[in-house]
Amino acid sequence: MHDTAPIDRSAAKLAAAIGARVKHERHARGWTLDQLSASAGVSRRMLVNVEQGAANPSVGTLLKLSDALGVGLPALVAPPQPKPVKVTRSGDGAVLWSSESGGRGELIAGTEPPDVVELWDWTLAPGDRYASDAHTEGTRELVHVRLGSIEIQVDDQSFTLETGDAMTFPGDVDHGYANPGPEVARFSMTVFEPGVGAPHPSERERA
Repeated sequence: MHDTAPIDRSAAKLAAAIGARVKHERHARGWTLDQLSASAGVSRRMLVNVEQGAANPSVGTLLKLSDALGVGLPALVAPPQPKPVKVTRSGDGAVLWSSESGGRGELIAGTEPPDVVELWDWTLAPGDRYASDAHTEGTRELVHVRLGSIEIQVDDQSFTLETGDAMTFPGDVDHGYANPGPEVARFSMTVFEPGVGAPHPSERERA
C-alpha cells in the first residue's frame, strides 16, 4: 500500500472509510488538522487527502495516525460506528421513587459516563415530599413545572414554582421537593453529574 498508488473501486471504499474514521477521531479530540499533522508526523496535505478519501495511505502512514490518535490500526481502518440512539417508550421508564398517595419519580432517559445527564418525570401528590442528599461535586439540576406548583428546598433556601416556571440549582448540596398544595403537581427534572466514575480527588492524590 503506497501513498501515491492509484485507487481502484475497492481501495476507494477503504480509503473513504479510513478518511471518515480519521476525521471522526480527530474531531472527537477537538484537534485541528495542524495539531494531528504535528502529532503524527504526517504532512498536512497528506492528512487532508486521507480525510477526503483521496489518498491510498501506506501502512507506515496509517500507523503514525493510529498512534497519534491512540487507536489501534484495526479500529482505524473500520468505518466509524453510528452514535447509539435509545428510545424510551411511554411507561417504560424506571420508577425509582413512589409515595403511598401516588407520587412517583421516573427516570426516563440518561447518557453514559463520564458526564451523565438524567431526565426525570416527577409527580407529587398533595402533601408529598422528597428529600435528597447532596450529589457529587459539580452536579446541577434543572426543573420545569408542567402542572400545579411545588416547593424546592436548596440547602437553607426555599423557592416556590408555579406551572410553567423553571429553575436551575446546584445538586451538590442537600435539597428536596414538596407539594404542599391541594392539587397534583408534575414536573420534569434534568440532572447533570460530571465525571461519574472518575477517582475522588483524595484518591487521585494517593495514586
